[in-house]
Amino acid sequence: MEDIENIEEDEYGFSRNYFLAKELGGASKRSAHKLSDIHIVDEQELRETAIEMKHAKEISELMSDYKTMYSKWVFELRCGFGLLMYGFGSKKALIEDFASASLTEYSVMVINGYLPSVNLKQVLLALAELLSELLKCKRKSSGSLSKGQETFPSRSMDDILSFLHGPQSEDKDCFICVVVHNIDGPALRDPESQQTLARLASCSHIRMVASIDHVNAPLLWDKKMVHKQFNWLWHHVPTFAPYNVEGVFFPLVLAQGSTAQTAKTAAIVLQSLTPNAQNVFKILAEYQLLHPDEDGMPTDDLYSASRERFFVSSQVTLNSHLTEFKDHELVKTKRNSDGQECLNIPLSSDALRQLLLDLNQ
Repeated sequence: MEDIENIEEDEYGFSRNYFLAKELGGASKRSAHKLSDIHIVDEQELRETAIEMKHAKEISELMSDYKTMYSKWVFELRCGFGLLMYGFGSKKALIEDFASASLTEYSVMVINGYLPSVNLKQVLLALAELLSELLKCKRKSSGSLSKGQETFPSRSMDDILSFLHGPQSEDKDCFICVVVHNIDGPALRDPESQQTLARLASCSHIRMVASIDHVNAPLLWDKKMVHKQFNWLWHHVPTFAPYNVEGVFFPLVLAQGSTAQTAKTAAIVLQSLTPNAQNVFKILAEYQLLHPDEDGMPTDDLYSASRERFFVSSQVTLNSHLTEFKDHELVKTKRNSDGQECLNIPLSSDALRQLLLDLNQ
């Protein structure tokens, strides 16, 4: 009984001390330092920093072990399976070495899924043209050329996929190997792209070798896609190699975006808008460069300047352009001391000058 009372007293004392410490901590003086005071390294400088690789000997031995599996991987492709490489580290160099060393008898096409955008229709067209030439050469060598099957019928996605899947050759080794670096990349993560890739992988004349890096990549596919269309054989091949190429298109958390990179990003967004919208943006940018100390350009002044140059015909048209700018975070609004609504571009003067140069090219 006495032990229980001692335990309760200890718990009460701990609780009391905890809340006393919280009160004292809340009353203490807060630091005057701000996150903006931290010096952030320029992105280009950080990317160019050489990082010393450790365990070079062990990694080299690991790569040598993978090379002994090349013949097995080729056999799996010939059996109709797709190869899916996963594991920590960039697998780009490994897959390219496998293709250059062991797939020399086959045609190989590479899709870089880590790029910001990938045009899958162009990829399918290129594959169809490549297969058409391949089948033409096969028939010439066998002396059984059929003119009706030399080319694919149309340029629609369904017809191209049907051509790639058609029974044009009895040779089971007559296939094209499609290498997809980062099949889980940002440009390929949408359901439509994955469905197209799955249909492509299921074509009789296509074999796919792909890599994934995102931990949730398997959630992109359903059971049918995994087992019936992609027909994956999973290979755990950690390389511990840095993502030097794949990471170029991702902003670094510890880096400040360079002027050129910031301007390039904004230019890509603006080029997707109409010429009149771009011209309205130029007016705003030029005003901001001429008046760097002001809160921004008053909306009424922008409307007057845009209407004088025939870039807008009404306030409604200007508002539609401004909505696009705000949606893409190219422009922000705030009120000045007179209560006027002002428009401001959240870019540095250097980035703004670079952006205008890019737009005028």
